[in-house]
Amino acid sequence: MNSIIKFFGVSVLISLIGLGLVYYYLGLAAFITAVLLVLLEVTLSFDNAVVNARVLAKMNEKWQKRFLTWGIFIAVFGTRILLPVIIVSAIAGMSPWLIGHMALFDPTHYGELLESVAPAIHSFGAVFLMLVALKYFLDSNKTKHWIQFIERHLVSWGRIEALEIFLALVAVATVSFFVPAAEQTSVLLAGVFGVIVFIVMEGITSAFSVETKVGASGSVALFLYLEVLDTAFSLDGVVGAFALTSALPVIAVGLGIGAYFVRSLTIFMVRERTLDTLVFLEHGAHWAIFGLAVSMWVSLLTDVPEIITGTIGLAFVLAAYYSSLRFNKAKS
Repeated sequence: MNSIIKFFGVSVLISLIGLGLVYYYLGLAAFITAVLLVLLEVTLSFDNAVVNARVLAKMNEKWQKRFLTWGIFIAVFGTRILLPVIIVSAIAGMSPWLIGHMALFDPTHYGELLESVAPAIHSFGAVFLMLVALKYFLDSNKTKHWIQFIERHLVSWGRIEALEIFLALVAVATVSFFVPAAEQTSVLLAGVFGVIVFIVMEGITSAFSVETKVGASGSVALFLYLEVLDTAFSLDGVVGAFALTSALPVIAVGLGIGAYFVRSLTIFMVRERTLDTLVFLEHGAHWAIFGLAVSMWVSLLTDVPEIITGTIGLAFVLAAYYSSLRFNKAKS
């Protein structure tokens, strides 16, 4: 109980304050919407917490704390507020100041613009997350498998150099062929940009030997990698949030609280060594990531409700959790 309070006490306090302010100033309807956004963010990003925990364990304690402080500022104001403004500005060919003003004072119109650039956002997110999942499953050094008959074959294919890059490029080229003609260029370019960002981040982290405990420079690289990973995870939630409300303060509070909970969960799993005891949890998280990437691809062709996306990810993680418990029981 003490460990729960230690790791999640601040998250609960921030939630009570944030949701209380929403209720006081904006009313019951806004309060309910904010609660739904918190649940949406946590559900969609639970697998993100598992993957983050594995990376965060390689960082020193100072940078782990910065992940929870500096990182949450970047996650809320950078990824969930500023980044969509920049994306809309770049694709719509309008000034970022004008888009920012629109987001604050004409959120309905801003939401419509954000929805219009959703194909490019989903293409970037799908490619990046697909590469994260494939890199894990195609790792030829991977010896422990959860879904044996699939993962064993993927490991053997992993001996082919840069296979994940090839598969990601094939995926984005194929999907862009089937989207409406007006969206083809933006979907293709965003997907290629996702590949480039992944290669750059992998190059930076590899340069600092991230397979072992790293020093300050390596921690900086890992911190940047985690922020990019968080961005890819959150893009779907940001677009989906405008389906519930166009009120930016409600979106910021809902997604911000959810993001803080997810980061607290990440720290909890690192300190409690959860991934060492629940051996298949990381496998389930990467299957969930792959499922999220696929749902992003499908959303370019037809509507995919957020509840389906969240349920797929949660189902993989829960299945891996129970498989880990059964594995531990069989060993004892």
